[in-house]
Amino acid sequence: MADKGRIALGMSGGVDSSVAAALLRRDGWDVVGVTCVFTPDGGHAVQDARLACERLGIPHASVDCCEEFEKRVIAPFVDDYAAGLTPSPCVGCNASAKLPFLLEAADGMGCTHVATGHYANVVAVGDGRFAIERAVDEAKDQSYMLAMLTQEQLARLVLPLGGVSKTQVRAMASELGMQELADKPESQDICFAPNGYRALLAEYGVCAPAGPIVLDSVVVGEHTGLVDYTVGQRKGIGVAGPEPYYVLAKDAAANSLLIGTSAQAKVSGVAVSGFNMQAIADFANPMEAMVKLRYRSRACPCIMEFDGKSRVIAKLIEPQQATAPGQYAVFYRGSTVIGGGVIEEVF
Repeated sequence: MADKGRIALGMSGGVDSSVAAALLRRDGWDVVGVTCVFTPDGGHAVQDARLACERLGIPHASVDCCEEFEKRVIAPFVDDYAAGLTPSPCVGCNASAKLPFLLEAADGMGCTHVATGHYANVVAVGDGRFAIERAVDEAKDQSYMLAMLTQEQLARLVLPLGGVSKTQVRAMASELGMQELADKPESQDICFAPNGYRALLAEYGVCAPAGPIVLDSVVVGEHTGLVDYTVGQRKGIGVAGPEPYYVLAKDAAANSLLIGTSAQAKVSGVAVSGFNMQAIADFANPMEAMVKLRYRSRACPCIMEFDGKSRVIAKLIEPQQATAPGQYAVFYRGSTVIGGGVIEEVF
C-alpha cells in the first residue's frame, strides 16, 4: 500500500473519529490523533481520545485552544444571542476555529494533511478549486456544516466517513473491539453549552428577562426570555388560538416576541452576507441553485444574485418555513456546495 504521508486527525475519542482513524490507516496514512481542547472541562475528551488512540496503535497529542476558542466562537455566540439573533455556531466554528487549530497542530507535527470525522466529502471541481460534497448517508450528511471552509483548508482536508453510513461506522467499531463506542448514543449538545443557552448567557452576564408576546400588534401573552425561542418555532409558545401560532421574529430592542399564523411564518427569500465561495469562484446574475436555510431543512430551489452590496440574495421559488437572521444559508449545485454565508435579512 502506498504511503500517503502523515495526517493529523481531529480526535474526540468517539465512534466517528475512532473509525476515521482506522480507515485512514487502511488507506495508507500515518495517523496522529489530535484533541483540541475548547473548554476548561474538556479533560474527559482528552482521556477518551488518548485511550482510543492507544487501542488503535497511533500517537496522540492534545492542544489547549480554550482562550482562542472563547474569543472566536463563544463570545460572538453570546453577543449574537444578546442581540436577538439565532446563531448557528458550529458552521462558523469549523472554519474559524476547529480547522485552523487542527491545521496549526498539523504543521507543528510535520503533517501534510488533516482529517475529521464529519460525514461529507471533499472533491476537486476543476480550475484548482475544491468543494464539499454531500455524504453517502443522507441522514448524517454534514456538508452544510462545512460550507464556510476556505480553499486553503479544503486543499488539505480528508474526510474518510463521507462514503460510509453511520450503521457501517458502528459495525466497524465493533470489529475493532470498541463495542462501547458502537453502542454510545449521539451527542446533541453544543459543546460549549452543555447546560443550555440560558445558563451560558447567565455565565456571561447576559440577562434574559420575560417580555410581551405580540400577535398582530396586540399583546397576547408573556414570553420567558427571547433566548428560549427560535424563529419558526410552533410548539411551546404558550398562546392558544383557532390555529397554531409560530414565532415570526424576536425584537431585542423591545424585548418582544412576535408570533403569527402558518401563512405569516413563510419567507420568500433571504439576504446572505459574508458569502464564502467553494465550487465556483464567481457567478453571473442570476443563477439557479438549491439552498438549505437550516441544517435539518431540505434544500429548496432558488435564484441567486448579488444585490450590489456584497450580499447574495436567494429568491425562493416557493415560500419556505421561516428562518432566522444569524443562521446560515448554504447553496448547492447537485450534491456539491457552491458556497454559503450568514443570513442577514429575511423577506
